[in-house]
Amino acid sequence: MLPTLHTERLLLRSFEPTDAPAVQELAGHIDVARTTLSIPHPYPDGAAEYWIKGTGTRAEEGSGYAFAIVHKENLELMGCMGLNVSKPHSRGELAYWVGKPFWGCGYGTEAAKAVAAFGFDRLGLNKIYAAAMTDNPASSNIMKKLGMSLEGEFKQHIVKWDQFKDLVYYGMTKADYDRMRMPNGTLPS
Repeated sequence: MLPTLHTERLLLRSFEPTDAPAVQELAGHIDVARTTLSIPHPYPDGAAEYWIKGTGTRAEEGSGYAFAIVHKENLELMGCMGLNVSKPHSRGELAYWVGKPFWGCGYGTEAAKAVAAFGFDRLGLNKIYAAAMTDNPASSNIMKKLGMSLEGEFKQHIVKWDQFKDLVYYGMTKADYDRMRMPNGTLPS
């Protein structure tokens, strides 16, 4: 069972079947889909329901944790912050999207900090990393604000909509995380 994580403004919880229409609308927006590897546009009917069902299976297996980013006050779904885990290597990859109406408000960074804490403190991971297309600086900024270090750029590493795209990788180890942590156990703002 996926725990519910709490931040100042957010609840990070399991996705529910009733979230499917919002997932399809928010993730399927062309500006969100354009900057992610695996989100299609247009977003097919039924795909959100299928994906949500899979999130529960991956959490049960311990191979992936997809948290719905929900505003505490109005319980509105705003995006997804996921952690895909490689148990043999004790590492996790952050993967996320935030709906366009919620861009520029710091929700992605706030959610990333909570999920990184979950990965290091609850799952005992040694490393967390993330990748972003170089033409998506907002995603890279989340990684930087989380305290991740640039680990490299992979030229023309993926194909998105018939175009080769460069990726940047950022990462942090448990030791990095522990050095940055404040006395109350949280990461600095």
